[in-house]
Amino acid sequence: MNCLAIFDLDNTLITCDSDVAWASYLTQKGIWKEKEAQLRDKFYDDYDNGCLDIDAFLRFQLSALAKFSPENLNNMHQEYMSKYIKPHITKTAIELVKNHLEKNDEVLLISATNEFIITPIAHEFGINNIIGVSLEKDDKGFYTGKYLGVPSFREGKVIRLQQWLTNNGKTLDDYENTYFYSDSHNDLPLLSLVKNPIAVNPDKKLAQHAKNLSWKIINFTE
Repeated sequence: MNCLAIFDLDNTLITCDSDVAWASYLTQKGIWKEKEAQLRDKFYDDYDNGCLDIDAFLRFQLSALAKFSPENLNNMHQEYMSKYIKPHITKTAIELVKNHLEKNDEVLLISATNEFIITPIAHEFGINNIIGVSLEKDDKGFYTGKYLGVPSFREGKVIRLQQWLTNNGKTLDDYENTYFYSDSHNDLPLLSLVKNPIAVNPDKKLAQHAKNLSWKIINFTE
């Protein structure tokens, strides 16, 4: 049996928050004005404090995607990746994922960020199994600004993981070992489910929880 290695993205595989970075990109391009930037900061504070209204946040965030064609969004994402994401990809994170892949472990990225943002980032690490907030498209391939199914946030990550396993005809018990790497206390539901929960660059709440339960804690910035 092989192992399953699950990775969070923001402040875990990358040393920034991809949602916040996307907001910064939209603001820098003049697509979002100061009002939108301030609202995004409020949502981020709510996330950090464990009280984010995920539906309100997604309605706000996804509305921007509906304004552009798939081609424009692809070009925007390439610029965003170059300026806002790649500088925050560490050698340590790359080697960690590579180590699991070379062991023939099944590697999965699961994030509360939407699939438009996270998919190219996951591919940068060589990860092809990806779970993010699923987005609705119209018959021309344009994003509608709505999401589909259960957002992969907090307990939603557990639900989406179980759906993914079912679709692949598996359960967690089919793996010799299961890992989940995350930085956030918002991921405690999934961290508590795997055999090897690993706190990466943990926030204060997760760091304390991990210490209390003798979970492994790792930090990397290079």
